[in-house]
Amino acid sequence: MSEKKRRRGRVHSTIDDLPEPLKSRFEIKLTDPANTYNELSEWLKGEGYSISKSAIGRYAVRTREAAQRVAETLQRTQAIAQAVEAHPDLDYTKAAELVLMDGLMQRVSTAEEEFDEMPLDKAGRLIASLARNATYEKRVRADLKKKAELAFDQMEAELMTAIKQHPELAGELHDVLARAREKVLTDGED
Repeated sequence: MSEKKRRRGRVHSTIDDLPEPLKSRFEIKLTDPANTYNELSEWLKGEGYSISKSAIGRYAVRTREAAQRVAETLQRTQAIAQAVEAHPDLDYTKAAELVLMDGLMQRVSTAEEEFDEMPLDKAGRLIASLARNATYEKRVRADLKKKAELAFDQMEAELMTAIKQHPELAGELHDVLARAREKVLTDGED
């Protein structure tokens, strides 16, 4: 356990303690498949740092996994950006929520050991937090719908007052407002 120390659930490697210029050179060499872990260990020894080839191998695996997670996140983000570009009326917060939920579901699906070790009170707090978010979202949508209805009612009253001397326009305007109200209020329910 001397090679890595646990800090808040994260692994800390002796490679993380290398001075920045040396660590950067090491990481460049690590990406070159021509360099073996043994050769990298010998190179570091020549630089004054004794790090085993197994420590280098563990670091390489963690680095590769982190890079894979970043690449997957970028793919999901690009997919959402393309969806938003193709559908400008898409709710951005809903899209972001879907990305977050996808990432959490992937994390949950691979975290059996972590759930086994999670205290029940923490699991309960997480469940309660998710339920609060769903309730909050419903409340915000209902509030927005109510405000839109009030705005349409006020706009209709003001416009009807302004065009009382033209009864034929009043009927047409009422129909236009009814269609707009229907579109705005039903689009907001998705």
